Amino acid sequence: MTDVTAHQSSAPTSSSPVPRRNSRLPRTARRAQLMAAARDVFVTRGYHATGMEEIALRAGVSKPVLYQHFPGKLDLYLDLLHSYVDDLVRLVREAINSTPDNKQRVQAAVAAYFDFIDADGQGYRLVFESDLLGEPSVQQRVERGTEQCIDAVTEAVMADAGLDPHRARLLAAGLVGASQVGARYWLDTDRPVPKNEAVAIISSLAWGGVAHLPLQAGAERDTTERG
Repeated sequence: MTDVTAHQSSAPTSSSPVPRRNSRLPRTARRAQLMAAARDVFVTRGYHATGMEEIALRAGVSKPVLYQHFPGKLDLYLDLLHSYVDDLVRLVREAINSTPDNKQRVQAAVAAYFDFIDADGQGYRLVFESDLLGEPSVQQRVERGTEQCIDAVTEAVMADAGLDPHRARLLAAGLVGASQVGARYWLDTDRPVPKNEAVAIISSLAWGGVAHLPLQAGAERDTTERG
């Protein structure tokens, strides 16, 4: 499985006790604390029902302190969204680059989605279940993140199978879609099977299509040599 704890460095960590008001922190630590508090409130209440005062209260700071770091609620939300989208893209890219073996690549990419969605804090809901997707800046960032994940898979498919960009991208979109929807369904149904088994099921579905693609001559030689 992907070590999501190690990779999610930019996203806020899981909730911690609310600090005493006016406790002094370095600016970077304070910003991370404010983002974690905002994440908790946004995930629980949604963007529209959340106020800056509520976030400040959750973080144990005054509203002026919160506004020193973030000019407004949308700015704070977008910073949070960027951090989680960036983490997901990085996880997928690292999964694709983690091995030259295509079957293992598929499993690693699927596992990246499961690990991202299963991480503490439920920050994935800001990416996939936001009540602010009608906001152009939010929609654009989410769509760009999805495209970047598809790009990572497309590059590998084109290199190994020699498909043209359109066919490779269609296949990549299918893998990304199956991984995302499968992982979200698994979590929303209270993890009915162990995560590693759920990853194996979705991976088998995806690999059933990928395995039938012809390898490029160089990739085929590499596979033969590894065997």
